Amino acid sequence: MAYSGPWVVVGLDNGGTSNNATVLDASGRFLVDRLVETPSLVREGPDVAVERLLHALDNVLRVTGVPRSKVRAVGLDTPGPASAEGVISSKGATNFVDPGWYGFDFRGALEAQVEVPVVYNNDGNAAALYAHHAHFGPEAWHRSSISAIVGTGLGGGVIEAGRVVKGAAGMAGELGHVHIPLHGVLEEGQPLPSCNCGFAGDAESVASLTGIERNLLPFWLTRFPGHELGLVEPPGKAAKLLRGYGEAGDPLALKVFEQQAMAIGRLLTIAANFTDPDAYFLGGGVVEAAPHFREWFLEKVRDHTLLREEQRRVAGVWLVEHLDMAGARGAALAALSDVVGR
Repeated sequence: MAYSGPWVVVGLDNGGTSNNATVLDASGRFLVDRLVETPSLVREGPDVAVERLLHALDNVLRVTGVPRSKVRAVGLDTPGPASAEGVISSKGATNFVDPGWYGFDFRGALEAQVEVPVVYNNDGNAAALYAHHAHFGPEAWHRSSISAIVGTGLGGGVIEAGRVVKGAAGMAGELGHVHIPLHGVLEEGQPLPSCNCGFAGDAESVASLTGIERNLLPFWLTRFPGHELGLVEPPGKAAKLLRGYGEAGDPLALKVFEQQAMAIGRLLTIAANFTDPDAYFLGGGVVEAAPHFREWFLEKVRDHTLLREEQRRVAGVWLVEHLDMAGARGAALAALSDVVGR
């Protein structure tokens, strides 16, 4: 059945392998309740990637029965680093390795093709925006929140009065590169962890898949000699297997994830003293873990998030809902906000 409402916005979540798309109508209702994915082909360069985003847009419109003429705006999110206007870093990024990406205006290129406004956020900010609105509902426009999204790196977002805080250069919410106190987190003799960004001792150097591979797992393998993960090559594969070991109660894995939870708790403690938000959200691979392990990890984060009594009465630490769809949905919410002027 063809869509008969007045207008819609489309959310496009661009990733290293897939584009996920969703449609949000003028009343704020999502017209799809599942992933609608198509290949992103970003490694083939900007021209191919933009064409694939157009394909993702047309595909989700077919799925929902919405004609292109009903689309008032498009929300786009991508991995960073990129400017607040959606210009990819002049040095490229993990997903944007083709030289054609360096300094490429991704938002502007897509807007020229769709001929409606395109509203840009990085993927962490988009997921944070969705987490905020999904949790608070109609109250979202009167609330604030902080989200930490643990993946290959540590992304996140700062939401104030229902909107993303981007900052002057678009770098607000880069929680992974906030330095955290590591006394009591690191074991005696454990080296100061380093981050791919060049920092040492920031949150991402501990709480990320890269942090596991680069810093945590190599150390803990020395404390658990003969552990079978020490035989797995390459190290990145061993890091990806670690969550399964954690779900099974493996002592080495639990040590690694406990350090991650402690680091995130310290990061949220800094946020509590800086922005004092209404809620703290945690997303990433741990959200997709087995329920018993997910709850164990979340409780560890809560234990190490040091809130004052007054703060605990009004705020809590929660999981991001529908994480696999959070980017596209957050991108759509940003576009809707732009259209209605909120």
